[in-house]
Amino acid sequence: VQLVESGGGLVQPGGSLRLSCAASGFTFSTYVMSWYRQAPGKERELVAAINSWSGNTNYADSVKGRFTISRDKNTVYLQMNSLKPEDTAVYYCKMTQMGRTSGYWGQGTQVTVSS
Repeated sequence: VQLVESGGGLVQPGGSLRLSCAASGFTFSTYVMSWYRQAPGKERELVAAINSWSGNTNYADSVKGRFTISRDKNTVYLQMNSLKPEDTAVYYCKMTQMGRTSGYWGQGTQVTVSS
């Protein structure tokens, strides 16, 4: 399984970015696609997730109402609006086959929110 992320960069507070994660090389049909982030000196945290079968989504409280996760075939997106400096982190995409706890990770993409 390969996960290739893109879309990170530098943005001013209040701005928007859209992250993409393209998945390939997998054969299972039901999975959860997630976005995590890790800021310097902090643990990696779950930002948002989407279930490939039900379409159900869930979000960290800190991003509810600002971030939206979506999926189109084998690509998952994270639309990030009203960005804040505390959203600065490396964002990682993760793919987890349904019924399993371990998964596959992307290489990460840097998001920096600063004026």
